[in-house]
Amino acid sequence: MATRPVFFPSSDEIHLVHERSFEFPWASGFAEVQKKKNIDALHSAARQRGVQKILEISSKSSEELGRKLSAFSLKIDIDGRKFPLESVYQGSKVFEKGGPFPEIFDLSPREAKRFIREADFGKLVKFELEGQTFPLSPMNAFYDWLYIRSLADHAEWISRNVHYEAFTDIEFNPAKQVNCQARAFAEYLTLLKKGKLSEVANDFSVFAKMIRAI
Repeated sequence: MATRPVFFPSSDEIHLVHERSFEFPWASGFAEVQKKKNIDALHSAARQRGVQKILEISSKSSEELGRKLSAFSLKIDIDGRKFPLESVYQGSKVFEKGGPFPEIFDLSPREAKRFIREADFGKLVKFELEGQTFPLSPMNAFYDWLYIRSLADHAEWISRNVHYEAFTDIEFNPAKQVNCQARAFAEYLTLLKKGKLSEVANDFSVFAKMIRAI
């Protein structure tokens, strides 16, 4: 058995996202078919408890929309050029002995992650992008902000076409990881509904204050 979170956009004045965790039978293994079994099992557990419209946001999603909203599929504009979101996140890392690495923005997300994973630059200390410095705290703020910013120009399309109440990312294990694209998208929808999307996308500090206020 395993327990994983499901993320919901917030309708209250304080939170950007709500989450509920559900237990379900875990299919071990790294094959894609096993990942999809786990997605189905998690969604089934959530539906049994009243959560009906759920979208998996990852490259393993059975729905095209979920795959398109994956951080591995999204692009972000940096100085007038479009780069893979995940590659920009990885290349913005600054360690004790190196970084940032804008030269890896052009790499595929998997190549960029491999570059960082295999390097030995010491401890992560901050992020740097477009001449700005971004702190490690709140822990998920920089990643989520990049994700939200990458979708800022697609608000009208998303408002018309995304009709789900909850979101998952089967690869995200909160006991081991910090960043989650499903949580970031739920935050995006909350900001869109509250009319705060443009302000947040243009100013990291506004988003960081929202996260800290919770």
